[in-house]
Amino acid sequence: MEYTILIADDDAELVRMLKTFFELRKYRVITARNGTEALKMAEQAPDLILLDINMPGADGLEVCRRIRDKVSCPILFLTARVEEQDRVNGLLSGGDDYILKPFSLKELEARITAHLKREERQRSRVRSEYRFQRELVIDYTAKTVEVNGAALDLTKLEYSIVEFLSMNPGMVFDKERIYEKICGYDGEGDSRVVTELIRRIRKKMKEHTETEYIETVWGMGYRWIK
Repeated sequence: MEYTILIADDDAELVRMLKTFFELRKYRVITARNGTEALKMAEQAPDLILLDINMPGADGLEVCRRIRDKVSCPILFLTARVEEQDRVNGLLSGGDDYILKPFSLKELEARITAHLKREERQRSRVRSEYRFQRELVIDYTAKTVEVNGAALDLTKLEYSIVEFLSMNPGMVFDKERIYEKICGYDGEGDSRVVTELIRRIRKKMKEHTETEYIETVWGMGYRWIK
């Protein structure tokens, strides 16, 4: 299967290098030089997007926020920012992973492969499965969550956490394991992302119920309450 990768970066030399590298590996590569072009090229439904954070027109975070509800493919940020909060903001804006510049092509290829394989596994899994738990309904086929009849507006990563924990009720998972499971790559150092995502999930649920579904197990991680 030929995968299509969208590379959006204003560094022309980097884009040329990445385009050549991935075309040699039989990927179809489309490119964009700024945020405006990235939004347009996203209409071609790529299988994965490499998105620079610092771009003219619209930065990568804004592009991600605008297309996240329209595309389900993995979005990986390319960034020279090294502050942890910047990386957290990227993931919370709807991104699936980030690659710090400068990066090795070997690591980049490994991450892309991991995300594409994970997407394939999800697409090939045909499930007509629900979870009915008190006032909660999770539709694993449609990837929706309702509480007392109200649909929760969850991001892709927020839903992935609900799906993962709810399908393993009673089991305790640490933050690194949860991150690895929902992002498909080593989650070392990204525990703040999981903490913030779970805080947001709880806040959205609390608007419709006082029932707690995700329990914090201090010093260990989180589990879904049976």
